[in-house]
Amino acid sequence: MTAHRIGVLLVNLGTPDAPTPQAVRRYLAEFLSDRRVVEIPPLVWQPILRGVILNTRPKKSAHAYGLVWTEEGSPLAAITRAQAEGLQARLGAEATVRWAMRYGNPSIAAELDKLQAEGCGRILIAPLYPQYSGATTASAMDAVGAALGKLRWQPAIRTLPAYYDDPAHIAALKADIERQLAALPFAPEVLLLSFHGMPERTHTLGDPYYAQCLETARLLGEGLARKDLRIETSFQSRFGRAKWLEPATDVVLAAEAVKGTRRLAVVAPGFSADCLETREELAIRGREQFLAAGGSDYATLDCLNVTDAGMAMLESLVRRELSGWL
Repeated sequence: MTAHRIGVLLVNLGTPDAPTPQAVRRYLAEFLSDRRVVEIPPLVWQPILRGVILNTRPKKSAHAYGLVWTEEGSPLAAITRAQAEGLQARLGAEATVRWAMRYGNPSIAAELDKLQAEGCGRILIAPLYPQYSGATTASAMDAVGAALGKLRWQPAIRTLPAYYDDPAHIAALKADIERQLAALPFAPEVLLLSFHGMPERTHTLGDPYYAQCLETARLLGEGLARKDLRIETSFQSRFGRAKWLEPATDVVLAAEAVKGTRRLAVVAPGFSADCLETREELAIRGREQFLAAGGSDYATLDCLNVTDAGMAMLESLVRRELSGWL
């Protein structure tokens, strides 16, 4: 077998195989058993996970997934697949592009096997997380390492760094947000930048995620430079009783409406593709929270997904990391 081809593996977080309690339970069992995600000692955590959470949360989460599920599957899987196909079209015969999920299917190990079987001796792992966190990027690389540990003939590996402050990323966000704001039927007073939350403990232990989110928000605010639009930053998707990064998105949405904000748009610049957290938590529950507190106009902007701006940025980042291989 020759091993001269170049491979690119796009990696995102994961999704259940179906919007059913059984599929969600399997997904959550894998996700919440990752020591990078939940840093509570297993002897303490696993009885809670197996005895309580996996017996109560799957039904609720399955309902939420059902609200956003598409004919192509979950939004995250469908969009990540489309991103891989779009990048393949842009790179052409120069590289083979595949996609994988850290939790669920297709798995990182399975897709690495396929790339190697197709003759890829040099592979770029591209975690689609703009901001680095141990619970996301590092966990993805843990899975890559575990897969490599089972191979006698390992490919050469490179990793796409976090791109939270990359000019190409900020420019793509700016262009796409401006496009979407211009298409709204109302003029927002506030643009809320909602990032996925993390336990505050991860920040105090040295995880760079919080600082990188704030830097993305700062650079994006400077790039938009809108005097008619106040930009705020928040963190969503709190889970459990631990203190999480603040301010919390749901709290901010209600507080903005209470203090008189009537028109608000929210965007999630920490997500490379729309998913449950954007299409259900922000677009559905976020709307309900804002309107119930007194707001009148609300919009959730799409992530970069497979827009021209988003795909051009992804191609630029990938080509840069493949320099010397291509």
